[in-house]
Amino acid sequence: MSTNDFFVIKAMEDGVNVIGLTRGSDTRFHHSEKLDKGEVMIAQFTDHTSAVKIRGKATIQTSHGEITNEGEMDL
Repeated sequence: MSTNDFFVIKAMEDGVNVIGLTRGSDTRFHHSEKLDKGEVMIAQFTDHTSAVKIRGKATIQTSHGEITNEGEMDL
């Protein structure tokens, strides 16, 4: 069940982690990337990737809109 749904992740700080999660009965990590500030990753959901987890401050653009992940909050 592959789709053409692309999304764009732009790191707003060094060390943003992008983690791909598998499709199927057991969800597992299957790929990870580390982006530094200003780096952009263009990705696509596939037969093997059903979700993506993003840690760190980044802007994510999809066909549904744009969201900013604020990363860790100072308390």
